[in-house]
Amino acid sequence: MFNFKEILSVTLILFSVIDVLGSIPIIVDFRKKLGKIESEKATLAAGGIMIAFLFLGERLLSLFGVDVASFAVAGAIILFLLGLEMILGRNIFKHDNISVSAASIVPIAFPIIAGAGTMTTLLALRTTYEIKNILVGVLLNLFFIYIVLKSSNWIENKLGQGGTDILRKVFGIILLAISIKLFKTNLVL
Repeated sequence: MFNFKEILSVTLILFSVIDVLGSIPIIVDFRKKLGKIESEKATLAAGGIMIAFLFLGERLLSLFGVDVASFAVAGAIILFLLGLEMILGRNIFKHDNISVSAASIVPIAFPIIAGAGTMTTLLALRTTYEIKNILVGVLLNLFFIYIVLKSSNWIENKLGQGGTDILRKVFGIILLAISIKLFKTNLVL
């Protein structure tokens, strides 16, 4: 039986980490540069990455001799830097030139939607919640991601630059808090 409380928790945690609303300025910028983003392709690719990592992530990490706690700490550092980017409005990560044909997958599906932070969070969620509830949370987020990708121009027009900036900073603070929690939980001394 599905646990509504777990589904809600997983959905909200993933929503904060994925931060598709905070990514609206980036998505809109790609749409302007490239003419269009294939929302369906990006959503399906991100979903495939998330679900594959949910089930195969630990095995993949063990191939490289990396334990989940180390991956979580590395992901926490990346989340922390992404949060700082969002709050300070500075680019820490370099965004390389992209081809039009691949833009829906890289960088939209990966790493913006299903990046290291999302993968780390999925592994962390696996230790606390049932898989079926995590899957429902992932699917709910994918539905929301699809809606946001499809209507990113409309959302940007409604929020305006000020609203988009505020949203980005709020989700930046949430990402910082999540990163610190992941760091504290997984740091083994």
